[in-house]
Amino acid sequence: MTIKSYREAIIDAMTTEMERDEKVFVIGEDISGGRGCGDYDGEAAGGPMGLTQGLWDKFGPKRIIDTPISETAIMGAAAGAALVGLRPIAELMFSDFFGVCFDQIYNQSAKFRYMYGEQAATPLVIRTMVGAGIGCGPQHSQSPHSIFANIPGLKVVMPSNPYDAKGLLISAIRDNDPVIFCEHKALLGDEGEVPDEAYEVPLGKGKIIQEGEDLTVVAIGQMVGIALSCSDAFSEKNISCEIIDPRSLSPFDEDIIFDSVEKTGRLLIIDESNPICSFGSWIASLVSQEAFSSLKAPIKVLTPPHCPVPAAPNLEAAYLPDADEIILSSENMVNYK
Repeated sequence: MTIKSYREAIIDAMTTEMERDEKVFVIGEDISGGRGCGDYDGEAAGGPMGLTQGLWDKFGPKRIIDTPISETAIMGAAAGAALVGLRPIAELMFSDFFGVCFDQIYNQSAKFRYMYGEQAATPLVIRTMVGAGIGCGPQHSQSPHSIFANIPGLKVVMPSNPYDAKGLLISAIRDNDPVIFCEHKALLGDEGEVPDEAYEVPLGKGKIIQEGEDLTVVAIGQMVGIALSCSDAFSEKNISCEIIDPRSLSPFDEDIIFDSVEKTGRLLIIDESNPICSFGSWIASLVSQEAFSSLKAPIKVLTPPHCPVPAAPNLEAAYLPDADEIILSSENMVNYK
């Protein structure tokens, strides 16, 4: 085990798989950070957040393919490469740019296996940054994971810590279907223990982060850490809280939620996507349909308001669900009569 950041875990996963399989390559904007351009021979920055740092030096321009600013071209080239047997990792720098290349993902990559009667696989990973909290403004801070999860044929994961970031990315690269790998930019510096060797975290399996008896909290991405920060407050208020990290949004581990709600009778969901048709509201609907008899209180879903992510720091801080909201909602649910 080595202490690594979320960012380092992602780079480690790509390095491991590129060394293991020569069919794996990375394609995207600014991923070589200027290497190979003219006389520049400095260290490759690896994009605006350093998520491909060092890869150009190890694997060169044939496997670290820096592209023009054209998300449509990146996704089209990656989808075609996957169809002919390569394993591309396409970097969509910010998930906010999804609209530019929607057709290549939604109408092409996600449907190839179905249209061709499973005669063609599409082993494509789309790495993309999501989330608010670090001042990137309304056009670089969105969390459209609920849109991704709504698309049949796509798999969607969102790790909340370095261990899962490495393991889920390795699983995604080895999978034969297109996977959208959501990297929360506010978590990139978070550190944790990460094995040096290759390992897989299975797609479609959630994880109980903290066991409890009174309340089930399902937290997604950055919200996992915020939920965990409430642990002392929960203890002071004698609330035994079970915290679940789904990790994989599609496929989704329904049973881990049902089993927990059967035990606690209460469900609080914390989700950073927009409130209308959010991923959290889908979980609430699912539990209402399949585990209604287990509920002792109405389900509560905490999301940001239905507005773009604010640019002003004070407004952005108020935009996201916070510990105070979580604690108040938890108290109300446990005391519900």
